[in-house]
Amino acid sequence: MKTVKKKMFYALLLFLLGLSGLQAQQQAARPYWFILEQGKFAFRSGKYGEALIAFEQAKRERRSMYEYMEQAMIDILSIYEVRRMEDNLERIEEYINERHHVDAASALAELYYRVPKDSLQGSGQRALEELKELKDYPEAEYWIGEVYRIEGELNIALLQYQKAYDQREFLENTGFEIEILYKMIDLLKIRQDYSAMTAKAQEILALDTRWQGDTGIRTRNAMMRILQNEGVNRLLAVYRHDNFSVERVHRTLGLYYYAIEQYERAAEHLMFSFLIQNTLLIEEMLLSRYDFSFSNLNALFEVLGRRRDLLEYIDDVEYYKTVYYFGAALYSFGKTAPAQQLWTFLSQQNDIGEWSGRARNQLRRPFIEKVQDIILD
Repeated sequence: MKTVKKKMFYALLLFLLGLSGLQAQQQAARPYWFILEQGKFAFRSGKYGEALIAFEQAKRERRSMYEYMEQAMIDILSIYEVRRMEDNLERIEEYINERHHVDAASALAELYYRVPKDSLQGSGQRALEELKELKDYPEAEYWIGEVYRIEGELNIALLQYQKAYDQREFLENTGFEIEILYKMIDLLKIRQDYSAMTAKAQEILALDTRWQGDTGIRTRNAMMRILQNEGVNRLLAVYRHDNFSVERVHRTLGLYYYAIEQYERAAEHLMFSFLIQNTLLIEEMLLSRYDFSFSNLNALFEVLGRRRDLLEYIDDVEYYKTVYYFGAALYSFGKTAPAQQLWTFLSQQNDIGEWSGRARNQLRRPFIEKVQDIILD
């Protein structure tokens, strides 16, 4: 009887070992991008430990894959016949295909998917160097940072975001580097490292061609003249700015500069944020209503009430807060007329929380508001 039980025990043990081995093989066979997606799912489900393991594994799998491809290319380039081809990539590729070197062919196919073939300048050695570069996985570094951020390890999260940003050349989603920069800005703001925060903000501002250089200075000066001489509604009738990715950085810097009493700089950034926000609202209304034309802010907001998506956008970009502090910044360096127009607009809006009441207070007795914690929240 004992012998039978022992045999059953060993049979069960062998089955479990075989099952775990099969699971390990299946796990190893999963592509790195699939493992990353599983990690994202775990992260969004609140399983942060599981997510971290997946993101680290995704990094390893990608590195392992490209190291294998790198070795396949090294092996090919080391062949005597190939060395005599004088680094001619076309001839090397013909050799690979004619001799059916599957691993090297796969390596080149992957490389051409990631890197424009023309950028290799017909060099097999250049192809090898590019394969070495592709080992990094910035998306995984970013998501590792997200885990540490949610767990309160802000210093480690910041280092991870920086690592992902340094590898931005290999991001698979165009424009995702801006999201990484915003994450760093948010953490630096929490840490009250405002010098580093503004430095990171400048990297996003570099993408705003209407802000940068002499052209940007002329544009801001012209916009301020229109504001002062013709008013807010005229500004929105004349100008549009649809670089929506930079709106938040202008808003963040505008509120920061207001908090440290650099009012003119604050007004310039908040003017751009305000313009970008309203550009989206106006363009959406033009697309959805053939009879719509912009005349003034009050008329615009009368028709916005039926668009839930635009009302959500208004909340997301802190529209009323932006308008209030734009007015406050303008007033603080002597642009009283447009400031009063902005506050008047806010005072006439219903169900916008504190901002209508604060605007009415400013209209009754204008004052330069001191730093409030809410500015840098």
